[in-house]
Amino acid sequence: MITFDKNTNPDALSPLTLAFVGDACFSLFIRETLVSRANRPVRDLHKLSVRAVNAQAQAKCIKMLLPSLSEKETEIFKRGRNAHTSHMPKNQSGCDYHYATGFEALIGYLYLSGSSERLDLLLNTVINNLGAEIFESKE
Repeated sequence: MITFDKNTNPDALSPLTLAFVGDACFSLFIRETLVSRANRPVRDLHKLSVRAVNAQAQAKCIKMLLPSLSEKETEIFKRGRNAHTSHMPKNQSGCDYHYATGFEALIGYLYLSGSSERLDLLLNTVINNLGAEIFESKE
């Protein structure tokens, strides 16, 4: 089981630091979900995970979740969305990238604050609502 330093105060971290952690958490969640659904070649697993762990897909995730977020969660998302980054990925819109950064900041915040039940609820909501478009083969 992965654990974190319980002395870490997520409220004291920058939104980009939260997004750094959130990106890893979301990627691991997606990989675990893929593996639990079917034993596939690693190449196929990678292709499917890339479909979910990118700015466009993460922007869809947060836009779907926004109405159900608490005031604090919305604040964390907005801090991440509005953070100034020095990097813009190729083939992704700036708007999607900023929304994805906000999504990752929220995921990182929930993870580091020990809010595992809330994190599980939000991530499973994403899978239940967007899983088919993310995980189904397009071949």
